[in-house]
Amino acid sequence: MFGANSSSLTPKFFILNGVPGLEAAHVWISLPFCFMYLIAVVGNCGLIYLIGHEEALHRPMYYFLALLSFTDVTLCTTTVPNMLCIFWFNLKEIDFSGCLAQMFFVHMLTGMESGVLMLMALDRYVAICYPLRYATILTSAVIAKAGLATFLRGVTLIFPFTFLTKRLPYCRGNFIPHTYCDHMSVAKVSCGNFKVNAIYGLMVALLIGVFDMCCIAASYTMILRAVVSLSSTDARHKAFSTCTSHICAIVITYVPAFFTFFTHRFGGHSIPHHIHIIVANLYLLLPPTMNPIVYGIKTKQIREGVIKFLLGEKVAFTQDP
Repeated sequence: MFGANSSSLTPKFFILNGVPGLEAAHVWISLPFCFMYLIAVVGNCGLIYLIGHEEALHRPMYYFLALLSFTDVTLCTTTVPNMLCIFWFNLKEIDFSGCLAQMFFVHMLTGMESGVLMLMALDRYVAICYPLRYATILTSAVIAKAGLATFLRGVTLIFPFTFLTKRLPYCRGNFIPHTYCDHMSVAKVSCGNFKVNAIYGLMVALLIGVFDMCCIAASYTMILRAVVSLSSTDARHKAFSTCTSHICAIVITYVPAFFTFFTHRFGGHSIPHHIHIIVANLYLLLPPTMNPIVYGIKTKQIREGVIKFLLGEKVAFTQDP
């Protein structure tokens, strides 16, 4: 179980136990997760193809949406296939290095997802508050740099997780009561002092999640002021309706994220562990599943693109701010 250097107490592999206490129901639990994963892959890949294929959707708002879709489908793919192998085939072993890699990508991609939602809020702010300068402010170069900065932020802040986790001694065993390698779940298996891991994890959550939410809140405060100042009721409705999809995406992403974060650190004994594990999986799977549906229903331009693709008809795309 442990490596050749016994002093390091580094296991060769971990064993992911799935959902503790509900092992007999693993097959039934897997069915909705599998269904949601299929919807997420088809929906997000469809959005990426549609945005890339339709020239009318080559606008900043949809470029950010394509980036969000790519992040979402990559995120759920890092965990769901492995989780289904646990549920269906009882394949619970994961290599130590593979566990660290999965942990890195899960946290890096969730941080990037938060960053993209923040960029989309700034996009809506520019579109509504500075409509005449929208195309000149959010050029392709600016969008590419913003996306790259979000990616590098995630890599820079999450990469230390791997070193902090690798340095810990694992003399209590190698069983992780989870479906994937989460930072604190792995650290808690250690028999060493993981206080540094907990403190750094809290710092990263503040630097990414709280910062992004403050930017989102500031953007929508200014958007609300601009919308209220419009004289026409129709203009106010049209301006704010372009934000409804993004607001839904924010709620879908941040509500399970905050539940998982706070229960993991402050409510571990009051909430059954299997509830925490299920919500932690929904936190990674619900946004990728729901975002294509929300944007498909709420965004007229995407509905028109889907109709054009499915029926092969020529559809005149409606322009938005």
